[in-house]
Amino acid sequence: MPAKMMNARGGANGAGEVSVADSPLATFESLTQAAVIAVMGVAIVVSNLLIIAAFLNFKGLSNEVINYYLLSLAVADLLCGLLVVPLSVYPAITGRWMFGDLMCRLAGYVEVTLWSVSVYTFMWISVDRYLAVRKPLRYETVQTRTRSQCWMVFTWISAAMLCCPPLLGYKKDANFDKETFICMLDWGTTYAYTATLGILVLGPSVISIVYNYFYIFSMKRKLHSGVPIHDKEYATALAENLANPSHWMSFVLVSVFWLSWAPYAGVRMYEYVTNQEIKIPMLHFGMVWLGIMNSFWKIIILISLSPQFRLALRILCLTACCRTKGRLQAELIGMDNDD
Repeated sequence: MPAKMMNARGGANGAGEVSVADSPLATFESLTQAAVIAVMGVAIVVSNLLIIAAFLNFKGLSNEVINYYLLSLAVADLLCGLLVVPLSVYPAITGRWMFGDLMCRLAGYVEVTLWSVSVYTFMWISVDRYLAVRKPLRYETVQTRTRSQCWMVFTWISAAMLCCPPLLGYKKDANFDKETFICMLDWGTTYAYTATLGILVLGPSVISIVYNYFYIFSMKRKLHSGVPIHDKEYATALAENLANPSHWMSFVLVSVFWLSWAPYAGVRMYEYVTNQEIKIPMLHFGMVWLGIMNSFWKIIILISLSPQFRLALRILCLTACCRTKGRLQAELIGMDNDD
């Protein structure tokens, strides 16, 4: 973002700043924005706690490797709801950051790290779905529980390390956006590093996601069109894997994630190219928090498109309500589902 725009929208502790709350005309708007952020934070935390609890309580968690990736996504979203969103509630009322520059930079680092974890995890989900279709007879030996867990550990460590250089930079002032009420790391002074990070995070992820789902849906189309497959065992395993609702569920998860952030990316790209800030009230606030709201939509998508998650959620409810008896009933439900 150009320096003029950064000065207009950035700066955490500038002297003589006028608080949003000091203007009577803006009081209702600021309180509304703070309320929206608070409600979103509660929704994100509660929904992802339910996802994590349902999967951990579900004895069939190891039946599909994709569940471990979904669990990793839920952890990243939960941390966003706990560590990022609450820090924006009070600044939305006052219009300024009061937690200090160090906390602002830490918040920005956590944001970009969790976002990178989500992008990488979606890539691994697409790879998992691709292998299920590409190698239906060997899928369980290729995609093991241990291997998926190692990939998730690697993803978290690599994302944390890739995103840390701006946190350790020499710029002392934090970038607090007064329109979106979130802190951002200073990427403008390190163009080469920013471009490299974008290539490392977005490059392999976008290419893998596009190629893998194109292959999956191409195989679905071929199978439905009646293309003959001479290997009967392979054809049976392929048909079973393609019938798995996890393909559509994962594709919708990935699509909603990118659609949630596309408006913000488009606005920022337009402002960068034209060197002009779009002066529309609530535009930047709405675009950023629409993207963050993606952390809540996952539970709705899982409930709608994943029979296994609905079963896990039902088991969790029975276990919580009926304790030992509920757990016995839950195991019976699981047995019936396997049959």
